[in-house]
Amino acid sequence: MPSVIDVDQHLYEPRGMWREHMDPADRDVALDLVDDELGWTWLTLGDRRLHLAEQHRPGNIVALGEMRRRVERGQPPEVHYDEWLPANYVDPDVRLGFLDEHGLDATVLFPNHGLLWERQVDDPRTLQANMRAHNRWIGAVTRGGRGRLHGVGHLDLRDLGWLRAELARLSDDGVRAAMIAPGPVDGRSLAHADLDPVWAAFVEFGVAPVFHVGAHARPFVDAWYDQEPDPVNAVTDAVLLWAGPAVALTNMAVFGVFERHPELHVGVVELTSNWVPTWLLTLDGGRAFIASLMGGPFVDLPLQPSDYIRRQVRVAALAYELPGRLVEQAGEDLFMFGSDWPHAEGIAEPVAGYAYGTEELTGRARDKLYGGNAAWLLGLGG
Repeated sequence: MPSVIDVDQHLYEPRGMWREHMDPADRDVALDLVDDELGWTWLTLGDRRLHLAEQHRPGNIVALGEMRRRVERGQPPEVHYDEWLPANYVDPDVRLGFLDEHGLDATVLFPNHGLLWERQVDDPRTLQANMRAHNRWIGAVTRGGRGRLHGVGHLDLRDLGWLRAELARLSDDGVRAAMIAPGPVDGRSLAHADLDPVWAAFVEFGVAPVFHVGAHARPFVDAWYDQEPDPVNAVTDAVLLWAGPAVALTNMAVFGVFERHPELHVGVVELTSNWVPTWLLTLDGGRAFIASLMGGPFVDLPLQPSDYIRRQVRVAALAYELPGRLVEQAGEDLFMFGSDWPHAEGIAEPVAGYAYGTEELTGRARDKLYGGNAAWLLGLGG
């Protein structure tokens, strides 16, 4: 029977995780979860509060808004974070039981608080030390997950030596995917020749780079964000979640990354997917237009750019996007099932809550959406 793999769940980091898994010499720059004088818990870096440690309930964004209003009014939490935190949010063994309850064979586990801090840290030592701590922790989760909990690493691409060491560690622990920012690296596009050793390293160690919602460098100039109410969750980005990955993948496809690295698997998760069918058309059309304008191909590609995307990229489709319709429009090889559990914008019942958007799918197309394409991304076969 085909496997059902939820490609988008989140595991809450326990208190002290970064410090516990960090090299002793770097513990002065460890992220932490710290309570304020009213009892609210914050993700912190030293004396800086980076973000409120929010109490998510799947499908209940209103409750998060009410919690923020309490903070603004100077009121204490109704329930302290530690008392509220459900065991299946933070305990990998309990999460395995959750998978059984909901008919899931496996899940991909992204960080929770780890999504909130990267853009707010400029110092390379601090960035790498906290990413390394996360990678050690999620590696242990994966090793203990009985082949069902597929943790996701967290990587920066600016230091090839550091990157290779982290990829080797992740690979040894059975981690098959790692979150990266969908943006330039020190002013170089993702298709720049200097980054070819980066993509070769992902292939060598069998780890798929994945674009996911997170506090990465923003896809637009800062002026567009000067009225935003939240340092992480911008209205502009919520409306245009697809912009970052669309630009990144356009660059990689048109300028030859996928041609040069045919074994590279890339994932796009929680960044919407309803843009993909139209984008694939404009991807090919835009390249053809510029080639005609320039008097011939500017990059030698044996395939159309969209063919590389279909060959090497998989995109998680959110439940409200009606994934069955997307499969009909763009093909059965592109899309993956993801619930975003247990986030407030996710669905409370991972499989049951997703079903209404896939009722028309049967056979191989359904199997690929619910697990086969995720298995391919992770190099599990299928």
